[in-house]
Order: sequence, then structure tokens, then C-alpha cells
Amino acid sequence: MRPILLIVFLSIVIGLYSVINYYIYSHGLMAIPVASPFRPWYPWIYLFLAISYILARFLERFWLSPVSDAFTWIGAFWLALMIYFLIAVLAIDFIRLVHLVIPVYPKFLTNDPVAVRFWIFKGVVAVTILIVFAGFINAMNPLTRNLNIHIHKKAGLRKELHIVMASDIHMGTLIGPKRTLGMVNRINALKPDIILFAGDMVDEDLAPVIRHDLGKSLKMLKAPLGVYAITGNHEYIGGAEKAVKYLEEHGILFLRDTAILIDSSFYLAGRDDRDKSRFSSRERKSLPEVLEGVNKSLPIIMMDHQPFHLEDVQAAGVDFQLSGHTHNGQLWPFNYITQAIYEVSWGYKQKGNSQFYVSSGYGGWGPPVRLGNRPEIVNIRVTFE
Repeated sequence: MRPILLIVFLSIVIGLYSVINYYIYSHGLMAIPVASPFRPWYPWIYLFLAISYILARFLERFWLSPVSDAFTWIGAFWLALMIYFLIAVLAIDFIRLVHLVIPVYPKFLTNDPVAVRFWIFKGVVAVTILIVFAGFINAMNPLTRNLNIHIHKKAGLRKELHIVMASDIHMGTLIGPKRTLGMVNRINALKPDIILFAGDMVDEDLAPVIRHDLGKSLKMLKAPLGVYAITGNHEYIGGAEKAVKYLEEHGILFLRDTAILIDSSFYLAGRDDRDKSRFSSRERKSLPEVLEGVNKSLPIIMMDHQPFHLEDVQAAGVDFQLSGHTHNGQLWPFNYITQAIYEVSWGYKQKGNSQFYVSSGYGGWGPPVRLGNRPEIVNIRVTFE
């Protein structure tokens, strides 16, 4: 990304982040009684939480250590808490506006408004922490989702193909050795013919991946037809060439705008992420260029991280496309936004002779929290004519 665009983008993000935090902070301050011994501590606690994630991103660049890890975890949880505090404060303000027009408050709420505000403050904090904790437990327990599809083409002598696919691992500080090894063991237990990673294996910065030696677990992946991956936008944010080099050194073969014939039976194509042009001086190849020379009488399976323009994939004759990126919103109610943006935000869809699956992902970006959806590994059985 060009420096001027990066400065503008960061200015907008930090400005919005500051406005949201001030809105929540000011409402919390108004709810705490002046005589409360907690009130003098509140600004400092809030400031610490609000700057933790920003400080963590800075520290990871210059001082990767247990201190930066601690700030990353604290800041990541704060992002989730902030979202649900914002929803709660907006809801409270909406009810207050309604009350100005139509009195809706029960009488006991107006008898001692100072005490009531403080109890509401404590209730919102308690409920929000419980919601985020439940989302954390959910995020730590991915499921294996089964999918059966049929491709109406012959695949040489092969009658079926067993694929295990995962996307959006986001390996780094939050998705560390335990989560990575858990994913590897779960995939190997399914005994796939081929393993596919549909982008965002790395969470931007490669340094935490190297520091925790996460590639050691990836080398344990086993599949007779190989382990393949494509780049996602996060590989490009952190430096795609370094990430790809590291992962290929640990047994992952990247398909970057290319298609290969596997087992004389089917083609596997992989596209570079569509954000390649934003973070490098090069454009990714067009879909016809990627499939140039491919024998379309054989099945074509393709990975493309961001599931845009499915009609182009259908027109190109791709039989089955695997994608990720959306996280299915990751945190409710963002799933409604991803559903508005993407033709398929999560799950299976067929368009003509082309079939699509968009995974909600194994890991996550930002908060180690999922609400309204489950992280997943996708166990796919493909049959051919």
C-alpha cells in the first residue's frame, strides 16, 4: 500500500476507534457516582485497555516478547468487549430518547437515578464479559464440517477425492503452538487424500510464527496428494514473499496464479489474493490466464481466498471453488454485513455447473472470540462420474 494511502487509512481507523472509545468511556463515567472509590481508577483502567492493542502492534514490530504477547491478548479481548459495550450504550441511549417522547421507565428507576445508573453500569459490564467469554470458548472449539459433492466429469481412474480444507488460520501470537498443533492433529485424523489451505495462514506479521516455531507442526501434515495453499490478504499485509517462503520450507506448496494436474485425474488451481495490487506493484493474473492450457474435460478445483465474482468462475468452467476470508462476520452482528457484501458469506452454493464453498475459517482476526458462528475444518468428499 502506498505510504500516503496507508497514512490516510490509519488516520481514519484510529480516529474512529478513538471516537467509539470516548463515547463508551463518557457514558461509563457518567454512570459512576462521584463518591465511588472506583471513579478515580476508571479513567486509567479504561485508557490502559483502549491503548493495549495499538501498543501491542507497535511492540510486535520492535520488541517481540512476553510483554508484547500480554498486550496483544489484552488488546484483542478489549476489541470484542468494546464492540458489545458500544451496542449496549447505543441501546441505552435509544431507550432514553424514546423515554423523552413516551415515558417508558418504571417508577423504581426514577426514585434514585444515581444508584440505578451505577447498577446498570455494573450489569452491562458483567453481561458483556460473560458474552465475550462464551465467544472465547466457542472460538477455541472448532468443529469438523462434512460436505459431499459430485462433479459431473470423469477424473481419469479416480472415482472420488477426499479433501480436507481450512482457511483463515491467522497463525501468530493468538493462534500459537497449541491451536496450530490441534488443527494439524485434527486434519491428519481425517486421513485426507489432499489438504488445502484457502488463504490467511499467517496473521500479518511472520515474526510471532517464527518465534513460536509454528512451522514445526505444519511439517507433520500428511496427505498422499500433497498440501497446498494460496495467499490471502493477510499474507500480503505482512509481506507475502517472506510468508510464502517460510511456509514452503515447512511443507506447504503455494499455488500462485497457476493450475497443476494432480494424479492425471484433476486440476488444482490457486489464485493470488485480489489485494495483491494494493500491497505490491503487480496485478494478479486474470482467471483465463490462470486456466490457460487446462484440459477442461477434467475436473477443475480452485482456491480463491476472497469469494467475489462467482459468475466469472462459473463462466470459466471451474467445477468447485474453495474460499474463506469472510469469517462469516466472526462477531455478531457483523455476519449481516458480510452477507450483504458477498453472494456467499458462508457455506455451500451451486451456480450452474460450478459449486462453491466459503469457510468461516479456523482462527480469527483481532479478538480470539466468535459469536453467531463456529470456526471449522471442512471435510469434503468429492465423487466423479
